[in-house]
Amino acid sequence: MSNQVQAPDVLGKKLARELFENPKLQAYAILDGASNPALLDYLYDLQPEFACLYRGELEPDIAECAPYLARLEADTAFTKWVMSGWGNHWGIFALADCDIRTLHRHLRTLNKVYDPESQKPLLFRYYDPRVLSVFLPTCDEEQTAAFFGPVQAYFAETEGGADLVHFYRHTP
Repeated sequence: MSNQVQAPDVLGKKLARELFENPKLQAYAILDGASNPALLDYLYDLQPEFACLYRGELEPDIAECAPYLARLEADTAFTKWVMSGWGNHWGIFALADCDIRTLHRHLRTLNKVYDPESQKPLLFRYYDPRVLSVFLPTCDEEQTAAFFGPVQAYFAETEGGADLVHFYRHTP
């Protein structure tokens, strides 16, 4: 029992080291409102720098389920709260060498994919750690470069939060 209780804390510390050890890179969380109904309340109450990844004015029920990009800072109430959701597939983490506006523009380009047969647009939930962990290993070099854009690394929990998986940009 004690191993199960300590595991999220140990993994949270490991993730925090990854996110905050390089002062040249900015830490971000890409969070899924559909997996965390309290997300908007925490974004507005704790006020990290954040932006919705959907375009335009959203109906309240859509805004509640939308994905959000939030800038993380070490030891803030918001960062601690996000880390407390380990194992609940609330979202993924990224390190980037850009400001939030630049990353926001890039991530919004990833929201839609097209069905190969019908060419109909589909929402791409890459910010769900269960999706990212399956998707990224299937990408070729060109797809990986396009997906990463300004991101240097992505981090996600594994199924059930048992471990931390990381994906680093491969530089030529």
